[in-house]
Amino acid sequence: MSALESRDTVVVSDAVEKDGAGVLSRDYRALSVGIVSVVLLIAFEATAVGTAMPVAARELDGLALYAFAFSGYFTTSLFGMVFAGQWSDRSGPLGALTTGIAAFAAGLVVAGTAGAMWVFILGRAVQGLGGGLVIVALYVVVGRAYPERLRPAIMAAFAAGWVVPSIVGPLASGAVTEHLGWRWVFLGIPVLVVLPLALALPQIHRKAAGPVDGADGAASFDRRRIRLALAISLGAGLLQYAAQDLRWLSLVPGLAGAALLVPAVLGLLPRGTYRAARGLPSVVLLRGVSAGSFIAAESFVPLMLVTQRGLSPTLAGFSLAAGGLTWALGSWVQSRPRVEPYRERLMTGGMVLVAAAIVTAPSVLLHSVPVWTVAVAWGFGCFGMGLVISSTSVLLLKLSAPSQAGANSAALQISDALSNVVLLAATGAAFAALGGGGAAATTSTTASGGSHPAAFAAVFLPMAAVALAGAWVTRRLRTSD
Repeated sequence: MSALESRDTVVVSDAVEKDGAGVLSRDYRALSVGIVSVVLLIAFEATAVGTAMPVAARELDGLALYAFAFSGYFTTSLFGMVFAGQWSDRSGPLGALTTGIAAFAAGLVVAGTAGAMWVFILGRAVQGLGGGLVIVALYVVVGRAYPERLRPAIMAAFAAGWVVPSIVGPLASGAVTEHLGWRWVFLGIPVLVVLPLALALPQIHRKAAGPVDGADGAASFDRRRIRLALAISLGAGLLQYAAQDLRWLSLVPGLAGAALLVPAVLGLLPRGTYRAARGLPSVVLLRGVSAGSFIAAESFVPLMLVTQRGLSPTLAGFSLAAGGLTWALGSWVQSRPRVEPYRERLMTGGMVLVAAAIVTAPSVLLHSVPVWTVAVAWGFGCFGMGLVISSTSVLLLKLSAPSQAGANSAALQISDALSNVVLLAATGAAFAALGGGGAAATTSTTASGGSHPAAFAAVFLPMAAVALAGAWVTRRLRTSD
């Protein structure tokens, strides 16, 4: 996650620029296949979780904590991201990447063997720590090992790594959930990480190992940033807990969480992020606005279709499958050299598509609206996300000096994960307050007295407004008009 380039990498990059090699050329093939395979496995896990989660929450009697199972992941990933940024800048991304993958696999095992919802959430939290380490380390690899002209292509390849999981993952996860049990959705993934590691690690060691030029690899970590990272994770966790426990007493952990969170965020994100200052701060802000609104909405789509329209977990998950293709298509479009002058305009259009998709989804609460409406809308929304997410990564690496690339990359991912936590907390609280915790009791909207549809509408409509605000932020990405 950084634009850092070691001296050896610069030499390789210059040679690549001269001969026009691509991401699958001889020099880059093993590295590209290896790191994209890591993304592929993470994508399989993410799509599988969305499909299996309603069943897991029911079996563990934890539907009221449904949002916590998602936000627990993002909460711990915040610390992992900051730690990985410093670790990678000082010692290279190899250690952070391998440790992150190990923690991710361990979290899957804990979640898959959980006997109670809080143990399940603990497993998701361990996954989040690993995921935070991995995602930042991967961006550092891209920044160090690939020249600038190849970075849009490898980002598009990351997005393409979601295509097969998005199509096959929901079907496979649904089938496994129905016939073998939801636990095998989690327990079947850890053994698959060996091949990507075998491919990628030697190449990462050769192309991206060691500290950036001018940095002391033996230097100690920035203790202030580590403290801020702990504060942001603890604060996010307290805020999420308060949002799930709808009692006046929950104001205490909520206020404590906010008191920890606000100064930590101000210290870890670029100055001017929350007023959408032009350039890098707006890039970081847009990443959070786009990812948070979309993920908060998407997390409730399978639950809405299962509980309100009576779909099986397989069919509910499949409603999101087309999104993998259109997301990859959007990412491919942004990677074309000819669209580079229009990148900001494409991102504006992308956020409008995201907002339109989110506001359309709850229309299926009306039984006269066919359920495939969600699949079509989500396809367009994912196309918009493909344009926006990959472009924020490209712009961040372009705007980052080598000495700041690790910290800026961590800031981008912090914005992403923190927005997910905060918006999931808000939507989870609204969902529970309007009776959403009892949604599993019925598959009929009329049987619930109309409260359950209102609970889902309270999730989707505010998130559509947040996404629309992101369209305005895209007008602030350039440092000048």
